[in-house]
Amino acid sequence: MTAIVAQPLQAESNRKIEESKQRMKDSAFDYQPIDDDERGLWLQMDEEERSIKLSKFLVKDPALNEYVRKVLCKTVGELNCQATRIYIMRTPHFNASMAPNGMMIVWTGLLLRSRNEAELASVLGHEFSHFENLHSIQSFRDIRAKTDAMAWISVIAGSAGSLASLGLLGLVFDFSRDMEREADILALDHLVDGGYDPMASSAIWEQLRAEMDATAAERKVRSRKDKNDGFFSTHPNTGDRMEYLRDAASKKDREGKSLGADEYRAALLSWWPRLIDDQIKLNDFGATEFLLGKLADDGWTPELLYARGELYRARGKDDDFQKAVEFYRQSIASGAQFSENWRGLGLSLLRSGVKEEGQAALRDYVTRQPDAPDKAIISMMAGGN
Repeated sequence: MTAIVAQPLQAESNRKIEESKQRMKDSAFDYQPIDDDERGLWLQMDEEERSIKLSKFLVKDPALNEYVRKVLCKTVGELNCQATRIYIMRTPHFNASMAPNGMMIVWTGLLLRSRNEAELASVLGHEFSHFENLHSIQSFRDIRAKTDAMAWISVIAGSAGSLASLGLLGLVFDFSRDMEREADILALDHLVDGGYDPMASSAIWEQLRAEMDATAAERKVRSRKDKNDGFFSTHPNTGDRMEYLRDAASKKDREGKSLGADEYRAALLSWWPRLIDDQIKLNDFGATEFLLGKLADDGWTPELLYARGELYRARGKDDDFQKAVEFYRQSIASGAQFSENWRGLGLSLLRSGVKEEGQAALRDYVTRQPDAPDKAIISMMAGGN
């Protein structure tokens, strides 16, 4: 009896999905909900967007926001980009998502793990592809045809404003693997149209798989790279995904396509200490050491040397403080300008028993950053009043 009742509901759902897709095409992404179900969904998404604007995790840096938006617009086109509002959330995990009302959420862990503009563009293009294909509305209608989708939405409303609610967004819009593959392939076209090397789409998944291996090796457990749980629960197997993306990208015209590595590094430079600090707080030495090594494929830049110093100082085992001292010194000698280098150097020297030089480095830090939030305690450690 349940199946008999569900069939007409599913048929009506499919009809409305096709109507929604046509309206999306006709409106150039200025899509409006077509019935009470969609209007209810929009109201909840709008409420979630309002709470995100007030979240303490929201990154408000105008330059960083402008840069991420520039990458998206270059990827999907200026006209398409107008339908999107981007919110960067400060959390160290790899993720991005897009709601049907045009709200795109980007986590800073994605910014840290991307090695160039093309890799970032591949993820942003993937999320936009879900949006332009109305995958979230389709998923919503599929659920609505089978159960009470509004019960799912109410869970989000009950936790609005928290990072947990951002994760629950992904549960509500539980895309099928067919949808994920469709978004992957369409994103390759966006990459090429934007002037980016489409091979970046496969490269970022290859790196994520290897990062999971590094975590497992450090913790002496089996890697979960093919378990497809957590963020990856509704995605294709990461190994399969890497392969079909690589194969599809190899058939695209890559002539003259760029990665945008230098531009990316420059745009992220001012945020680097904060991204590294957040990553190290995950207490995953194996993954962080691997990640820094991959980011250093083309050489150890001043900011990467600084990050490695922070990583070893945070672990603090055996001769880690002495190693950290050398990494900070190399970073400074390479031309690093951010003041946190001198703080890390001073603290590591003190822990290594080199008091006078350590205190001098800490005084340097306070001089370079007189408004530092930890100025009082650092000044005291530097021998001041």
